[in-house]
Amino acid sequence: MYDCLVVGGGLIGMLTARELSTSGLSVAIVEQGECGRESSWAGGGILSPLYPWRYAYAVTALASWSQTHYPAFIKGLYQETGIDPEFQQNGLLILDTDESERALSWARLGQSSLQQISFKEIKVLEPQLGVIPDSALWMPEVGQIRNPRMVKSMRESLLKQGVKLYENSQVQGLFVDQDYIKGVVTAEGEIRAKKVVLAGGAWTSQLLSSTGVNLAIKPVRGQMILFRGEPGLISRIVLSQDRYVIPRRDGRVLFGSTLEDTGFDKSITDSAREELQQAAYRLIPALKQYEIEHHWAGLRPASPEGIPYIGEHPHITGLYINTGHYRNGVVLGLASARLLADMMLQREPIMDFQAFKIK
Repeated sequence: MYDCLVVGGGLIGMLTARELSTSGLSVAIVEQGECGRESSWAGGGILSPLYPWRYAYAVTALASWSQTHYPAFIKGLYQETGIDPEFQQNGLLILDTDESERALSWARLGQSSLQQISFKEIKVLEPQLGVIPDSALWMPEVGQIRNPRMVKSMRESLLKQGVKLYENSQVQGLFVDQDYIKGVVTAEGEIRAKKVVLAGGAWTSQLLSSTGVNLAIKPVRGQMILFRGEPGLISRIVLSQDRYVIPRRDGRVLFGSTLEDTGFDKSITDSAREELQQAAYRLIPALKQYEIEHHWAGLRPASPEGIPYIGEHPHITGLYINTGHYRNGVVLGLASARLLADMMLQREPIMDFQAFKIK
């Protein structure tokens, strides 16, 4: 029997498992596919919510904690595993200025480094822009990680720590006895644990439906494309009209993403590829010179206001939930894992958890 079983091997599940393991618990993960291969693999890895002033304080609090602790965490992860998540702090340039006053007020309240910059300053920061507005919003401290390398590094770290991975194993139900969790039931049999964490992203609500809790989580498909660029082609993360450009260290450029209510269908479409391609060319004309190397999709677990559910099940002792991070799984994940571990281990929490409770 394990001290804790985490259902879901995405980044949220892996971060949670690692936090619990480093705290001295015996931990296992059960994942329906391969760890880290769903939305964690598909995302952009920006270490900031897009248009962060639009979110509730609870989201800002999680993001701020993660942003403070990510550089040291990633450095340690790289040293431990030899797999570099490619953290870069190259800043976020936001070309939409219709919410400038709101954004600047948010920045003053939260002591964020967000600032408004001029046409000339934009040109210096990102010369490759196709259309340069009179002003923009600039967040110089925003960083990024490369999702596939991050999850590979996390997987290696978990194995080194002795976390058991049950991959390609479908959870068919929860094993509950007199309102106490005892483990889960899979096609291969039962896996017993003293505590269970549900971190299955968009699939979490399906497991919870039999327990009397219906979380307002739905899958939202996001499609994106990857250009095979050259190092130095683009310097900054750029955000415009809900589309983002993310330059990777090796010159590849990620452009995304769509937001589609298509249920659990994560297929890609020609229409989305064309729309993304044309939007990318308008924003960065130089991308026309480079081939599109890859086109893929992921399912984001959307929750009301983007506030994740973090905490214990209201009726089943020992059953915990960490899900619903929508588009912000990477930036919120580190803090979410720490906060849930604080609750489970009855430690002083890093922040007030009332806003994240399951009701």
